[in-house]
Amino acid sequence: MGAPCWLHLSARDLEAAKRFYGAVLGWTFRRGALGDDVHVVGERDGVPVAGIAAVAAEPGVPVAWTVFFSVDDADAAVARIRERGGTVGVGPLAYPLRGRAAIATDLEGALFGVWEGRLVSRWHVGERRAPAWVELHTRDAFDAAVFYGGVLRWADGSPGCCEVSYEHDRVVLRRDGEAVARLDSGPVESASPRPQSRPRWLVRFRVRDLAAAREAVVAHGGEVVPGSEWGGVRSSDGDEERRVMVRDPDGALFTLEAEEEGEQREEGKAGGM
Repeated sequence: MGAPCWLHLSARDLEAAKRFYGAVLGWTFRRGALGDDVHVVGERDGVPVAGIAAVAAEPGVPVAWTVFFSVDDADAAVARIRERGGTVGVGPLAYPLRGRAAIATDLEGALFGVWEGRLVSRWHVGERRAPAWVELHTRDAFDAAVFYGGVLRWADGSPGCCEVSYEHDRVVLRRDGEAVARLDSGPVESASPRPQSRPRWLVRFRVRDLAAAREAVVAHGGEVVPGSEWGGVRSSDGDEERRVMVRDPDGALFTLEAEEEGEQREEGKAGGM
């Protein structure tokens, strides 16, 4: 419990989102729990990666990628969010056959979700061959770790929980020794007119051909966010050649990251992810 367990996009035009992410990330789509007209699941090589839903199906939810964290009790998690000064925007709401979810913002305004219920099999963020990585960009990673640690019960000794390590100006979340998320400190601004400068959980999707994915972003109505800086947190040397921040046609921000050659060879041997 307490680890990232799912990614979700609320889109204004579901069909347009399917075309965009299919072209950029190579995803195929299957019917979601709420039906094809409002909800689909994006898959890569047959493995579920994320859900995409029409905004109309979830009132009050902005067009953005949302990282969900697993909890054993959504009501208790929502109570902890409020106790610690966060804001609950939606839920907890019941989802057919699977569980209950709520969407909230932390003390700096970063959006996140909590999920109680059955997890999607074979979805393991943070693993070497996982198709995504998540990181929080916030004013103070240590303050954020106190908030999330209390809400999500990090490092409290519960079975299946996570371990937290403090490394320079970053906080790393691990499960069974494997890094599953990172919290970064930087000069972000909650009221900035530039969305990329506000506190948020950023999703990095791994792609086999970064140049082709970048071209597909522009060709299908998205855009590349200029510069290698994210909320004052600058990428390390050489990262510009391996990742690029983009936004989809609705304005949802995410990052494309090139897979390493060894990862691609391993996937080929395994017959896909």
